[in-house]
Amino acid sequence: MNSSAKDLEKIIGYEFRDAALLERALTHSSRANELSGDPQDGNERLEFLGDAVLEEIVSTWLYLCLPEDPEGRLTKLRASIVCERSLSQASKALGINEFLRLGHGEELSGGRDRDSIVSDGLEALFGAVFLDGGHEAAGSVIRTVLSDTVKKGLEGRLFRDAKTELQEVLQKQGVSGCDIEYVITGESGPDHNKLFEAAVCSSGRELGRGCGRTKQAAQAAAASAALESMSGRGQR
Repeated sequence: MNSSAKDLEKIIGYEFRDAALLERALTHSSRANELSGDPQDGNERLEFLGDAVLEEIVSTWLYLCLPEDPEGRLTKLRASIVCERSLSQASKALGINEFLRLGHGEELSGGRDRDSIVSDGLEALFGAVFLDGGHEAAGSVIRTVLSDTVKKGLEGRLFRDAKTELQEVLQKQGVSGCDIEYVITGESGPDHNKLFEAAVCSSGRELGRGCGRTKQAAQAAAASAALESMSGRGQR
């Protein structure tokens, strides 16, 4: 294993037995496409697994830390911890994003700092640790990487996810949660690297639009755009 991989292992506090798993976790589809011609040789499958592992670990973490809090509070707090923005910030704070292997074009366009790529890479890393060392190892790495994020969340110093915040703002204005609708208005790009566009509407009125590499990310971007627009109009 090369020295840079060793440096990453020191950061996360875990040494891989299967170096190929770590390499794949760090390989974005754009780089995989350059190397093998197949973008699916990248980290997307590991990201899928890591997402599930992360949610389970963080759910248990919050359940034990907050024995008196209701389900709704735990759900909102978990959403703010595992969202794209929080994961990206945690990765950048530790320099994990610097170890990602990106295609030339993605590198030139600023992909190393793009929240969607950075957060997906971190989830892929969690998935790789889970496969290499099991649940206990994955939990240890997740707690190491997200300790500051969870601490901020427990102290109320972490931002909330945009969709939850938008819903709460609209509810204060008398809008029912059932009247808030997210619509995927378009998609472009190849299957391995799609870009989705979403709009958020209330009572037939469009509030904001946004784009993202997943439908969920596009919806979150639309909610953020709506919040920014409402703030500019002095409605928040």
